[in-house]
Amino acid sequence: MTARADPLPASRDPLWWCWAIAAAFLALVLHRLAIPSKEHFDEIHYLPAARNLLDLSEARNIEHPMLAKELMALAIRIVGDTPFGWRIGSALAGTAALFATMRAVWWASLSRPATLIAGLLLASNFMLFVISRIAMLDAYMLAFAMVALWLGARAVRNPDSGRRDLALAGIALGLALASKWSVAPIHALPGLAFAAARWQALRGRRAGILTDADAGPVPGVSLLEAAVWLGAVPLAVYLLTFLPLGWFATGAVAFPDVLALQARMIELQESVVKPHPYQSQWWQWVANLRPIWFLYEPVDGAQRGVLMIGNPFTMLIGLPALLVCAIWGWLRRDFAMLGVVALYAVSLGAWIAANKPIQFYYHYLLPGTFLCVAMALLLGAWWERGRRWPAALVLAAALGVFGWFHPILSAARLPGPQAFTTYTWLDSWR
Repeated sequence: MTARADPLPASRDPLWWCWAIAAAFLALVLHRLAIPSKEHFDEIHYLPAARNLLDLSEARNIEHPMLAKELMALAIRIVGDTPFGWRIGSALAGTAALFATMRAVWWASLSRPATLIAGLLLASNFMLFVISRIAMLDAYMLAFAMVALWLGARAVRNPDSGRRDLALAGIALGLALASKWSVAPIHALPGLAFAAARWQALRGRRAGILTDADAGPVPGVSLLEAAVWLGAVPLAVYLLTFLPLGWFATGAVAFPDVLALQARMIELQESVVKPHPYQSQWWQWVANLRPIWFLYEPVDGAQRGVLMIGNPFTMLIGLPALLVCAIWGWLRRDFAMLGVVALYAVSLGAWIAANKPIQFYYHYLLPGTFLCVAMALLLGAWWERGRRWPAALVLAAALGVFGWFHPILSAARLPGPQAFTTYTWLDSWR
């Protein structure tokens, strides 16, 4: 994500507000984090794999990369093999993703209102909240991906620290891919954006394009060097996270065989063809039509439920915002808007083309995050032009709908077995 080149005063940076929004989100996520007190939904796959990492008994769940499970195992080691210990890593990762998104928006747009609106929309968009309260891989993936975009945008704004930020962005990209492959579609975009910007800065001159460092987007860093930070480093980091796989007593994979393992992982993921009651397709994600019940049963002394769905208001109103961002971005040469539209299109388009027969709504987490950012950039632009009522209206509606659905997102005590009917506005949500 890059943006307008006209820097605003540093005093306008809403850093402390970003911390405050992230802290409030974390407090809300931590409330009832240990409920349900039993494993639910995909925790039954990832938690055994994390436990086995602690005793190095048997390699499990090898169809997914290692890092998120390694971080789950670390949390269990530090906090304990308890419901809170299972999920605290996701809670911290989800909060980091929220904070990093706000920082990415700030450095990409230098818009204070867009930054804060993005934080409030993402925090209230259901998906991040729910995924931060379950021991799955997605919160870790999103956190590292958004940190990478934050650092990449900051490298463009602050050339003095550009080399360091690009190097750290490359590490974060590798860690994101090592958490879950869902981030793979956007993995190459930072490097491609750097190459396109360098080509534009040199006005298409072929001579010196690979080695000339005295040009944008990050003066002092050549295209060849950027390829190292944004290409070679992420790959090296990704592969290094597989080292523990060679230490298991059963099912170990030696490090020299890790590259060959990637084909096996693809095969395992594509081999899942048994129909699932909550499977869905990309157009159902976009229209918010087919969510997932992570939980709905009597547990811990009450009827409780956890519904994985997007905020009905935000997810639908965000679609025209994406279109307007694409148009405005093109007409105004606003690369923050164009960038977020590209990120949404690529991260969703990959699922449309993927040879993965069984897909789920939580695969929309990354595109859904970019949808929130697109809406924030649009509302922020209006805010700065004195039209503040659209942002106020959208935020009031988004936060209000979040408050209404909160009990069914957070495993709260429900009145009874039919309580789900209060929240299932569509038959397809049941």
